[in-house]
Amino acid sequence: MGILLWLVTFIGMEGMAWLTHKYIMHGFMWRWHQSHHVHHNNPVEKNDLFSVVFGISSTLTIIAGAEIPELWPLFYIGLGIATYGIFYFIFHDIIVHRRIKIKYKATSRYMKRIMKAHYVHHEVHTKEGAQAFGFLYAPKKFQ
Repeated sequence: MGILLWLVTFIGMEGMAWLTHKYIMHGFMWRWHQSHHVHHNNPVEKNDLFSVVFGISSTLTIIAGAEIPELWPLFYIGLGIATYGIFYFIFHDIIVHRRIKIKYKATSRYMKRIMKAHYVHHEVHTKEGAQAFGFLYAPKKFQ
């Protein structure tokens, strides 16, 4: 049951990330996210605070699930959130934005599609008008 909770949470996080990105980051929290849509040479940006918030949420969920027997499902839910965060960091920060310099060239159709969708998202530098709000899934129109 725990593995199923972890997997469902990990998969469901893409929907949560899409909603958060579209309606919160490009909504009332634009002041944090805007730093990610402008060119700069800083190693960190205000947008990184979202990772801190999600990391704290995941950590507290894991701790609550581990320490309070009645809340054991929260442990696996927190692990699912953390796993999504790891995948997000690798894809978004390392592969797409090259915040850690690596040699990587997308060869699979999947990677090319999600990378293209993210680049399309960054063609807009304003709060409104962006598209492609997902991170690990992109519709086929971005092929």
